[in-house]
Amino acid sequence: MRRHIPNQLTILRLVMAAAFFVVLNLYRYGQGPDWALLVANGLFIIGAITDALDGYLARRWKVESRFGRIMDPVCDKVLVLGAFIYLAGPRFVIPEAAERGEFFNMVSGMYPWMVAVMLSRELLVTAIRSELESAGVYFPSKLLGKAKMILQSIVVPIVMLIIWIDPVENADKFGWLTWVRDVLVYVTVGVTALSGWPYITGAIRASRSKPTDTDGSA
Repeated sequence: MRRHIPNQLTILRLVMAAAFFVVLNLYRYGQGPDWALLVANGLFIIGAITDALDGYLARRWKVESRFGRIMDPVCDKVLVLGAFIYLAGPRFVIPEAAERGEFFNMVSGMYPWMVAVMLSRELLVTAIRSELESAGVYFPSKLLGKAKMILQSIVVPIVMLIIWIDPVENADKFGWLTWVRDVLVYVTVGVTALSGWPYITGAIRASRSKPTDTDGSA
C-alpha cells in the first residue's frame, strides 16, 4: 500500500487543481461570490500540502518511482502556474479601473508579464533537465528551485486572502495590505526568475563533462 500512496497524492493534487480552477472561475472581483474565493483558496492549500507530502513519503518509505518523478513537477506547475494565470486574468481587474480603460490594474497585483516571466523560467528549466537527463546526466532539483516552489505556494493563498479582505474597497483600514501584496508578488517573480540561473550554469558545466557523469554537478 505504501508504494502507491505518494503517487495517489500526486494525482490528488491534479484533482485539487481542477477543482480550484472550476471554483475560482465562479468568482469575479466586485461581483463575487466571496465564498468561491475562500473555497478556491482552501483547495489550493490542500493541493500545496500534497506537494510537500508526496515527496516526503516517497523518500521516507523509499518508494520513489518514475511516474512520481515525472508527474510531481507537472502537477506542481499546473496548480501554481494556473493560479498565477488566473490571478493575472480579467476576473481580478478592478472595475473602476476598467471603466477608465485601465484594463491591467489588478486587485491581485499580478500582471501578464509576470506570468510570462515565470512560465519562461519553467519552460527553460524543463527543457534543460529533459535534454541532459535523456543523455544520462544526473540533474536533480536545485535548492533555490525548491525554495521557489515553497514561496509560490505560500504567496498564492496570501494574495487570495488579501483580495477577499479587499484593501481597495476598504482602503481606510486595509490599504496597507496592497503594499504587502505587491512586495510578495514582486519578490516571488524575482525569486522565480533567479531560480533558473543555477540550472543554466549547471547545464553549462554538465555539457563540458562526459554524458554519463553523475557527480551531481548539474
